[in-house]
Amino acid sequence: MRTYGQYCPIARGAEVLAERWTPIILRNLLQGCDTFNELSDGAPGLSRALLTKRLLELERSGLLTIEPKPHGKGSLYRPTQAGREAWDVLAALGTWGDRWTDVLPDHADPNAVLWSWCHNYQNVENLPVKRTVVQFDFRDDKRRWINEWFHIEDQTIELCRFDPGFGIDLHVRIEDPLPFAEWHLGLVAWADVLRRSVTMTGSRQLQRALPTWNSCPDGHRHRRAAAHETKAATD
Repeated sequence: MRTYGQYCPIARGAEVLAERWTPIILRNLLQGCDTFNELSDGAPGLSRALLTKRLLELERSGLLTIEPKPHGKGSLYRPTQAGREAWDVLAALGTWGDRWTDVLPDHADPNAVLWSWCHNYQNVENLPVKRTVVQFDFRDDKRRWINEWFHIEDQTIELCRFDPGFGIDLHVRIEDPLPFAEWHLGLVAWADVLRRSVTMTGSRQLQRALPTWNSCPDGHRHRRAAAHETKAATD
C-alpha cells in the first residue's frame, strides 16, 4: 500500500479507505456479507483476484479478520471495531454523493440494483406468501442480454443467476437501466419507470405488487426529506 508520506489523519485514513473498490467491499462487509462469494456478488465488475488483494490489505490494516469457516471450505470475513467505525465515514460519503453527484447511465447496472434490493431492502411484509419466480432481462455493458431471477419462498427473495426451474410467474424486461436505478434510489416514481424503461408480462397482481417489495425508494426519499429539513432549520 502506497502512503502519502504525511502525518495528517486525513492522509492516513485515505491510505486505507480511498483505494479503488475498498469502500464498496467495506460497505458490503458492514451490511452483512461475510463470505467471499457474497462480497464478490455485491461488487459487479470487481475481479476475484483484486478482491482477494483488497481483503488482505484490509486485514493488515486491522479493519477485518479472516477466519476459516467452521464447516466446509473457505473463509469468513468479520469487521473489527475499526472496520465497524468506518461506517460513519462511508455514510458521510454517501450523504455527500447523494447531494452533489448525479446518477449517470454508467452507474445504472441492473445487477447491482437487484443485488442491493435482495440483500438490503426486501420489504418482507409485502412479499408473496406462495413460491414465486420473477425473471429479469437486461443488457450488460457489452449490450448482451442477461437473465436473472427472483426466487421468492417463505417471504424471502433469493437472487439467482440461473433459472430456479419452477416456471416464470412474472417477466420483467429492463430496456433502459437508468430509470430503474433512479427508482431504486427514490428519485423517480415507478410509473415513470414503466413509461420509460420497463415492460412486464405475467400475473397482473404481481405486476402491481412488484415495486412494493422494495423498501429502498421510500427510505431514500425519507432520508432526503429529513436532510432538507435539517438544512432549512440551520440556514
